[in-house]
Amino acid sequence: MVPRGARVPPGLGGHPAGALLLLCYLNVVPSLGRQTSLTTWVMPKAEQSTTYKDFISFTAFEGSVRNVSEVSVEYLCSQPCVVHLEAVVSSEFRSSIPVYKKRWKNEKHLHTSRTQIVRVKFPSIMVYRDDFFIRNSISVSAVILRGWITHQHHGGDLNVKWEEHLLHAVAKNYTLLHSVPPFQRPFKDHQVCLEWNMGYLWNLWVNRIPQCPVENDEATLLAFPYASSGENTGIVKKLLRFQNRELEATRCQRTDYPVFTVSLWLYLLHYCKANLCGILYFVDADEMYGTPSIFLTEEGYLHIQMHLVKGEDLAVKTKFTLPLKEWFLLDISFHGGQIMVTTSLGQDLKSHHNQTISFREDFHYNDTAGYFIIGGSRYVAGIQGFFGPLKYYRLRSLQPDQIHNPFLQKQLAEQVKLYYERCAEVQEIISVYTSTAQVGRERQEACDLHNSYLDLWRRYGRPSMCTTFPWEKELRGKHPGLFQVLLEMEVPRSQNESVLEIGGKIFEQAVKRLSSVDGLHQISSVVPFLMDSSCCGYHKASYYLAVFYETGLNVPRDPLQGMLYSLVGGQGGERLSSMNLGYKHYQGVDNYPLDWELSYAYYSNIATKTPLDQHTLQGDQAYVETIRLKDDEVLKVQTREDGDVFMWLKHEATRGNAAAQQRLAQMLFWGQQGVAKNPEAAIEWYAKGALETEDPALIYDYAIVLFKGQGMWLNGRVALALNKKDSGAGLHQAVNGLGWYYHKFKKNYARAAKYWLKAEEMGNPDASYNLGVLYLDGIFPGVPGRNLTLAGEYFHKAAQGGHIEGTLWCSLYFITGNLETFPRDPEKAVVWAKHVAEKNGYLGHVIRKGLNAYLEGSWHEALLYYVLAAETGIEISQTNLAHICEERPELAGRYLGVNCVWRYYNFSVFQIDAPSFAYLKMGDLYYYGHPNQTQDLELSVQMYAQAALDGDSQGFFNLALLIEEGAIIPHHILDFLEIDPTLHSNNVSILRELYERCWSHSNEESLSPCTLAWLYLHLRLIWSAILHSALIYFLGTFLLSVLIAWIVHRFQSISATGSPPAPAWASPESTVPTANPAVPPAADVSNQDQPSIANNPEPHG
Repeated sequence: MVPRGARVPPGLGGHPAGALLLLCYLNVVPSLGRQTSLTTWVMPKAEQSTTYKDFISFTAFEGSVRNVSEVSVEYLCSQPCVVHLEAVVSSEFRSSIPVYKKRWKNEKHLHTSRTQIVRVKFPSIMVYRDDFFIRNSISVSAVILRGWITHQHHGGDLNVKWEEHLLHAVAKNYTLLHSVPPFQRPFKDHQVCLEWNMGYLWNLWVNRIPQCPVENDEATLLAFPYASSGENTGIVKKLLRFQNRELEATRCQRTDYPVFTVSLWLYLLHYCKANLCGILYFVDADEMYGTPSIFLTEEGYLHIQMHLVKGEDLAVKTKFTLPLKEWFLLDISFHGGQIMVTTSLGQDLKSHHNQTISFREDFHYNDTAGYFIIGGSRYVAGIQGFFGPLKYYRLRSLQPDQIHNPFLQKQLAEQVKLYYERCAEVQEIISVYTSTAQVGRERQEACDLHNSYLDLWRRYGRPSMCTTFPWEKELRGKHPGLFQVLLEMEVPRSQNESVLEIGGKIFEQAVKRLSSVDGLHQISSVVPFLMDSSCCGYHKASYYLAVFYETGLNVPRDPLQGMLYSLVGGQGGERLSSMNLGYKHYQGVDNYPLDWELSYAYYSNIATKTPLDQHTLQGDQAYVETIRLKDDEVLKVQTREDGDVFMWLKHEATRGNAAAQQRLAQMLFWGQQGVAKNPEAAIEWYAKGALETEDPALIYDYAIVLFKGQGMWLNGRVALALNKKDSGAGLHQAVNGLGWYYHKFKKNYARAAKYWLKAEEMGNPDASYNLGVLYLDGIFPGVPGRNLTLAGEYFHKAAQGGHIEGTLWCSLYFITGNLETFPRDPEKAVVWAKHVAEKNGYLGHVIRKGLNAYLEGSWHEALLYYVLAAETGIEISQTNLAHICEERPELAGRYLGVNCVWRYYNFSVFQIDAPSFAYLKMGDLYYYGHPNQTQDLELSVQMYAQAALDGDSQGFFNLALLIEEGAIIPHHILDFLEIDPTLHSNNVSILRELYERCWSHSNEESLSPCTLAWLYLHLRLIWSAILHSALIYFLGTFLLSVLIAWIVHRFQSISATGSPPAPAWASPESTVPTANPAVPPAADVSNQDQPSIANNPEPHG
């Protein structure tokens, strides 16, 4: 059967249902002459037929379809009749769709040939192009105009159904009309005036002819090898509907008759340890297995399962087993009820096994109504091994020789094979050694016994001989490091001691050498030991090797070997290796293809383990802390068990300081601030603080420890009493704890929901997650069944509060896209899973060792551990490593085969929450250039702009300096900074805005460079304004005049001082003596030799 939605074709060329319904709706009722505008009656012909045989014929005046096409209908009726005329259209997907119907009676003019002109009116969507009113024109392949005659006494009554008339036709005929392709049709004149904006849009696309997308049914689900660890994580892929209408129509028609092919490369290490292990399977919208579902059994057979149309499932198992430790190509073709399975081996891909299976059942197949999973999932574990390229042909059933699925990474595939061949040899050496050494130990222990018989045997019997190992000299030369370690190691006390434990001991010795003062110098000599440890299954060594080869850390850089050991470590479940693979595929760096679904497979594996690791008391773990080596204040408070900070906290905690007790307990429980993880000591401080100081926070922490039994016996009754006491104090964590108690121990879901709702209102993220679990499991009180939508909403709220499990559920919803409230977003799924994975305690332990080495001044060890942490993709380690390389460039240049500063600052700026100083560093590197990197001013501007957007005043300052130097800031950068180019049309205005923002974002209380630059800019603007004003010309003229007058006066003064006595003909004004204050007035009078002549003499009396 075909689902109802699949029965509707995509239309006769346009949108599916709307166009066809419109056609049927317009013409479902006969017109009865209503559309005939002209009818011509013709007189009987001179020569009439003597047989009076009924006939009908057409003559189309226009051979193609027009809006109104005139057709000449010639007919003859021997009896009272009804003439029928009908236009039927067909397309690729549907046929016989009536679009025009007309009929009329002829009762009077019998035995006479008559002609009638009929104007056939076709729907606009058939004869015009798309426009604003005709949205979906129909592309038709054929238009048939047919007509027939029925006699009234043989079903020709007008009340008879239209379809029944054709059965009683006494004469019928048809003609073909040519359809016009959609883009050769004219536009319809709607006699409507469009608005200006609509008319503008119309002119933009009026002459555009859309093209069908280039698309085929071949889907590459995997292009790069995937390391499957056999756990419950895998790759999630979702197929979309075809954009090509023909392909999509074919797909919809085959939902009950599947025709497709799966081709994938596999490398199996072991058969399934459970009943079934996932290879490739489809999960539908109801979270049920669909068609196809391919699994591996514990015996090595293929288990192929299909979902039937009737709702049941059908499975079959192959007769042959799959090969182990050998790359092979698996091809499975489905053609209806027939399945053909083929495996091919070797370079020439010769068929190894071939089996054909036939069924009589109808399979249901809809590859877009769900998602595919490659490997494991929460429903089933994955295989242990490697996936190679995987291709999926959605609409074709192909033979093996028709399938093109090459393994593009041939060298990598060959290296994987060689690695496991070498490791099989190493494991055999260790097994033989342990068994032989155990026999020797048993003999030695027997020799240590004291009795008379053994004394006689030792005295007179044959001397004891050492058991020789069955190894040739060539083999010893091939593995010198392994034999050396085996001889130096303590002989295992039991044969049950695994190869893995010996690998761990080899690794510990290698790391001990790497942690020495010149540890980096010894890497090349330690590599063989790490290889042997990796072959023993201890994949921490695999990650070390991967990092050494990828970064060239005192070994020749070899990206191929780096990929090999990363994949091997990821397959072995090594957390840091999986994070390394996830990060490289997330960013698409170091020759790893960008693949978010593949990245999610690795990150989700570690993210799922992270909450479990946090509650595990064993293992080398530490809390992942954000500590930057640039922050001296934070570095000062780092401590150890014998450090000053720890001893002071311990002293205060002993005195009863609740805050010190809580902080001390947290440091010991999680391994924070440089203190080793010690849950037992932490619980003692929790108990002391809760019972003595009765601090609410300590009471809650201690109650949770008692509830979960972490590090001590579970004691629910005491924990319940403590939680009730805390909840009464209004602590939302305690209210949530009460709900958890009633859910976990009492199974009282109603009471648990009551407490969780209360805690959720108080802002507790744990309560939000717990409510989501109730909805997910379908046990929320009063709500029947599961409610995935509400569960997702509560999980999202918990994730926003930092809840780890809530974040994991949200990332799963984003990768599958099965919830409407979580549209599929693989990138966001990776970001959320990465966020959780980077909280893993094993990563924190590596970071802590690097930090401790840095604080102690052990530069070799610090560089080693920060490189190991940085390659996992965590930003804090990348920036710290770049900082170390800046501090000790000679160390990085000597031992690292990559440009350390450039590589890790560049990596860090592509992180979600990259620090602003990393953007500034990259901006500087782009501005000044760097080895193997030319200057790039545009990228430098982008980096500074990003730093400025993050609120860093230095970013604004650097952008302003670039403008000062003549650089032009592009408009998209200004828009990025929310600077309107229309309001700031020149560089001066932009400079003022940048300096003002720089000043406002500066944290310095005193005068900062931003402040000085802002003041200097304004002084320059003021001076420029003065120079360009009218006042400056007046002042300049005035000052110039004063200067000239002063110079003239000065010149005259100098001339008067050094000149001879004035001549007699000088003017009287120049010879008038000046009064000298040193001469008395009387003397002046006596010096007047001649009397003065008065102009106006007075009379004398």
